[in-house]
Amino acid sequence: MSRAALLVLADGRFPAGGHAHSGGAEAAVKAGRITSAASLEAFCRGRAHTAGLVAGALAAAAVLGADAGELDAAADARTPSPALRAAARRLGRQLLRAARASWPSGELDALAGRFPKGAHQPVVLGLAARAAGLGPEDAAYCALYESVSGPATATVRLLSLDPFDATGVLARLAPELDRIADTAVEAARRVADEGVDALPSASAPLLEIGAEWHTTWPLRLFAS
Repeated sequence: MSRAALLVLADGRFPAGGHAHSGGAEAAVKAGRITSAASLEAFCRGRAHTAGLVAGALAAAAVLGADAGELDAAADARTPSPALRAAARRLGRQLLRAARASWPSGELDALAGRFPKGAHQPVVLGLAARAAGLGPEDAAYCALYESVSGPATATVRLLSLDPFDATGVLARLAPELDRIADTAVEAARRVADEGVDALPSASAPLLEIGAEWHTTWPLRLFAS
């Protein structure tokens, strides 16, 4: 198992399209829910325990060999917002392009054929991790880190927040991400016996509402 591959996959410079998305931070900033490093930390903590946990479990389950179609349907069911479902598929399509170029794999090729418009990003992330020789824990960590690092980076641009403060938020959340990753992987391991209903379905209504609101803006900095 190559830990260097995990660094490549989790690197914000990996051309997976995430830089164009704020993870709901842009809507939260405009609504006044993110105004400082402290409120950014609260936002990221909530996101990690909801969207991050769900994404981490889906990615881990994909690494463990759960059926991609069943996982994609499970992701759909856990994403009420049409805007977020569309964003997840766009990100999945872009991630799949980058992953196929980085770790050529028949499994990734098959996924591209099965989902020409893109599978949900966490499902693609799990199969990309599998192609890179990584395990379920690696995929869960990657998904969770992305769930908070995206909003943190976006907030630096949206509020001119000090990058040192944003990085401090991520560092303080690290022990919590460890615990959430353990929960995600534990759920993913139950899928083989219990099916996809074993995966967490934590919800974040404000993220969903904010995403729909965000799509109505005539001008915005981020795609979602």
